[in-house]
Amino acid sequence: MNINLQEWIVEADITSMQTAMEAGTITSEELVQQYLDRIHKYDTRINSILEINPDALQIAGALDMERRVKGSRGILHGIPILLKDNIDTQDRMHTSAGSIALADSFAAIDSFVASNLRAAGAVILGKANMTEWSNFMSSTMPAGYSSRGGLVLNPYGAGELFISGSSSGPAAAIAANLGAAAIGTETAGSIVGPASQNFLVGIKPTVGLVSRAGIIPISSSQDTPGPLARTVSDAAIILGALIGVDDKDKATLASENKSFQDYTPFLDASFLRHARIGIPRHYYKHLDEGRLSIMEAAIATLKNEGTTIIDPITLHVEQQSWNNEVITYEFKRDLNHYLSQLAASVPIHSLKELIDYNELNADAALKYGQDTLIRSEETQLDEQAYLQKKREYMELPLKHGIDYVLDKYELDALMLPGDVDGMYIAARLGYPLISVPAGYSPQGVIDSDGDSTKGPFGVVFSGRAFSEPMLIKIAYGFEQAAHHRYPPQLD
Repeated sequence: MNINLQEWIVEADITSMQTAMEAGTITSEELVQQYLDRIHKYDTRINSILEINPDALQIAGALDMERRVKGSRGILHGIPILLKDNIDTQDRMHTSAGSIALADSFAAIDSFVASNLRAAGAVILGKANMTEWSNFMSSTMPAGYSSRGGLVLNPYGAGELFISGSSSGPAAAIAANLGAAAIGTETAGSIVGPASQNFLVGIKPTVGLVSRAGIIPISSSQDTPGPLARTVSDAAIILGALIGVDDKDKATLASENKSFQDYTPFLDASFLRHARIGIPRHYYKHLDEGRLSIMEAAIATLKNEGTTIIDPITLHVEQQSWNNEVITYEFKRDLNHYLSQLAASVPIHSLKELIDYNELNADAALKYGQDTLIRSEETQLDEQAYLQKKREYMELPLKHGIDYVLDKYELDALMLPGDVDGMYIAARLGYPLISVPAGYSPQGVIDSDGDSTKGPFGVVFSGRAFSEPMLIKIAYGFEQAAHHRYPPQLD
């Protein structure tokens, strides 16, 4: 098989990459070089990559030799993967959460995620830019901005279209084909939001399915890493490599007997004819005409595939106002712990020291201020008050949230618009979400945050805890019926 690598790489999926490497048509080293060439050629326009792994080509070459001598480790052997810059890697790359305060910080050990990817044979290609401190620094900071990396732009319309969420760099990079796939993190919408805005598939796993050990934290109740990819198949492949019980993250104990090493058997497009999906119309009310038409077309696609649609449904928690006291407490506690473990050469070792560092370096560090950091430092909750607030925070969503409505209407999943508004119930409960491209809105409006609603848009499927197999079936069926993904025009 003869292929033009520069053309083939644009939308090649992981399975075809692996097939080509097994056939000897390409090597992992050539694959990595193709992505490096694309990064150097295109990333100046979208600013999605913070740094390249200086050892990526060497690692790829070693994996090529291993393939020849011992054979392949599996589907991810030699596949180049990008990581969000809040995920620790024990190598010559930094982990900074986008902050200049950690610009020279090296992780002492790999995160669980990085370790699993390396064991599977993946090449960690580089670190992607992100919204600084996962958008828990300033209430006025735009999505995609960090003091270390600047502003990430949407490759479908740099400077014109919304990028969304703190995993903006990983999303923009994979949308622009600067890596095979990426790992992002989500507290509330930061995987599925950027996926929606960049014509990607994003899986936010159930909290506890993938360990958070070695990831700069926001909320122990809500944080989770997950894959960003161009296809449901690729996202499912990567999810299987990430899962596992980890004694450094007690939440993963809940995943025993509820996880799978391989999620690809759930790529079953025929399931849609048996599915029952609910439409929570409350979360559609704010949509402009362009995005509402995309959602209506998605509903029509599901109906055409034989899906039973229950429209509308109502969740009792739709009108509930959320407070951030629980997350603020968890952020201060867990960030202090993370920073306290860093090397003595790093200039900060607590949230208070971070705030002071930013004030001393305000010209570079505080373009958008740090009111969220300050509010977190000033939290007065003690452990007992925190636990009480957490119980209150969870009570209504647990009783009358996603499980309740799925049981009431005998549903397999809910379908939500691909912006953040509908994600908060799943975020509070730690439940899974998956975003799939659903259409492009050629015209939009400027929303209350000053962001354009024009551009790519996705649908998000929501289910109960550890329902990733069900959500993958539904998402794959919708993807195969709709085929909305197409690459951005970069040349």
